[in-house]
Amino acid sequence: MSESSPAPESVPPPVEPASSSVASESTESTPPLSKNAQKKARKAELMKVRKLERRVREKEARKEKKRKRAERIAAGEELSEDEQARKRAKASAGPKTPFDARVLIDLGFDEMMSEKEVGSLISQLSYSYSVNRRAQTPFTSILFTSLNGRTKARMDEMNDSGYSRWTSTEWWGEEFDDLWAEDGSLAEPLATAPQLKSLEPEAVHDLKPASTSRRARATKSSIVYLTADSSDVLEELKEGETYIIGGICDHNRYKNLCLDKANKHGIRAAQLPIGRYLQNLPTRKVLTVNQVFEILVKWAETRNWEDAFYSVIPKRKFQPGKGSKKVANGEGSEEEDDVAEDDGVITVALEDVEDDAGSGSS
Repeated sequence: MSESSPAPESVPPPVEPASSSVASESTESTPPLSKNAQKKARKAELMKVRKLERRVREKEARKEKKRKRAERIAAGEELSEDEQARKRAKASAGPKTPFDARVLIDLGFDEMMSEKEVGSLISQLSYSYSVNRRAQTPFTSILFTSLNGRTKARMDEMNDSGYSRWTSTEWWGEEFDDLWAEDGSLAEPLATAPQLKSLEPEAVHDLKPASTSRRARATKSSIVYLTADSSDVLEELKEGETYIIGGICDHNRYKNLCLDKANKHGIRAAQLPIGRYLQNLPTRKVLTVNQVFEILVKWAETRNWEDAFYSVIPKRKFQPGKGSKKVANGEGSEEEDDVAEDDGVITVALEDVEDDAGSGSS
């Protein structure tokens, strides 16, 4: 009898590792990306990175803008938010009562300024106009003379020559000595509004430049060139007179510039009585043109020089510092003071401003 051979042992099937199984299933369920899909994925990742970089740049830009605005406020070239709110409230307080006098800004110094200084001057012209437009007692007229060269080219580029639509203004390419010329013939006006007496705020805003107008005229005896180099002190403003501000930003490089010009034309030169009312002012008494313009407007409103000075002159000028140098007639320098100024006169600073005719900012 033969022995039966033992039954063969059953061998269990090999077990694949779990990870291998999952990878296999994943490969089967997720087909590989096409070249186009891979390109889109890379582009999306790149856009994500660029967005983060852009946000960082925008954050830095906001910080820089805030820092520059703080500098302009400190320099008196721009109002703080509180000051802007107060001005808006005052502008809507009631009827305006214009001061029947003229401020003339002499722009005959274009070749003496750098490109940066020309830009600063243009900002100051805008700011000065804005101050007058919002004032309760605005000057009835602002005359800009010797508008030529880079100053005119830059202003023509802004808002399609928006400055020419500013109300109660007149713009000349000639010197201011045409004021007392005997020839009173009609001239093509750039932007001249009617003389204002007493108008509601909305009526002032509705004014449009006159279609025809006789050029501004004045006698020599009624003209005063404002400059801190003069020994004569201006006691008060008078209706019917014309007050000239030297439109130059030169950081005090030129001495006696406006005084010499006044003497050349045989007109009176005078300085504002800053020393009389602010004897303890530790910094120099040279101001930017827009500051002087606003001081004149404030005096017209209050009839008080001290109130006008304290409401306009930046508070930092009352703080002694390393760069401070007290000067009687506005001469000297203050390196920390990034303000446009001329030879102790009064020079002009701001950015875009709306015009009264509703044409937008310039």
